[in-house]
Amino acid sequence: MAIMRSSFYVPANNAKFIDKAPSFPADIITFDIEDAVPPQQKEVARKMTAEKLAYAASGGSEVYVRVNGWHTEFTNDDLEAVVYPGLHGVTLPKTRDADDVKRLDWKLEELETRRGIPVGSVKMSILLETASGIMNAYACCTASKRLVSVFFGAVDYCADMRIRLTNEAKEQAYARTTVAVAARSADLVALDAPFPDYSNMDAFEKNTLDGVSMGFEGRMIIHPSQIEVAHRLYSPAPEEAAHAAKVVKFFEEEGLAKGLASVALDGKMIDTPVYVNAQGVLARQAEIQQKEARRK
Repeated sequence: MAIMRSSFYVPANNAKFIDKAPSFPADIITFDIEDAVPPQQKEVARKMTAEKLAYAASGGSEVYVRVNGWHTEFTNDDLEAVVYPGLHGVTLPKTRDADDVKRLDWKLEELETRRGIPVGSVKMSILLETASGIMNAYACCTASKRLVSVFFGAVDYCADMRIRLTNEAKEQAYARTTVAVAARSADLVALDAPFPDYSNMDAFEKNTLDGVSMGFEGRMIIHPSQIEVAHRLYSPAPEEAAHAAKVVKFFEEEGLAKGLASVALDGKMIDTPVYVNAQGVLARQAEIQQKEARRK
């Protein structure tokens, strides 16, 4: 079970943020060479990223790089500069269709082969943030075995749709749900969009919980203050984990052991789907505990 509660984006040309990278307790540190870096700074950002891959991972986070999308002239140069040992994954923005995904897969394999990196070890994540990307969501999510996660990109989606971005996110409902369902159907982790109004923590929490109810298991983080909140909201609450443990124990002892597929617990019916869901909660809790122990 991949735990990706937070992917904290660091401008790859910002030495101050890069120097602090190991101190950020995010599950993933993402060096951003795309939107956070102006064209004249791309080469500087590539060089700084390549030099700091291992350093950024020293705090216990995985390290990804968001390269520029294939619709630009920068993608190949980005990949040539940063795909080296120590890189855990690449995030492709503005993914339009399955061909965009396959093209990145091919380029990663070519670089791995050329540089002595085990083929297939560099993981892929994609951003679906245009009308085309949303319409092709399932095809994109199933286009490569390297894919581990898919982000919904609300800001660019709203710009592409010529609609206003709001904290309430009602205008994003269809696209957001589509990404979550496509990710789940492809056995990928669904990651929610960045929340630009980072100083409004109440709105951030509500928006995050709305996403949790859709199936998102993490999100893009653009400010350090959002990391701890995201980890809390994307982790099983103590009472949820305690109830899951109670359900699993009761169903195994009073149901499965006695040849029953449905039993009553505290006035509620417990059957196989409820049992499987409870097992999932406990598995996620165990993975999170292991991840946090490794960081310490």
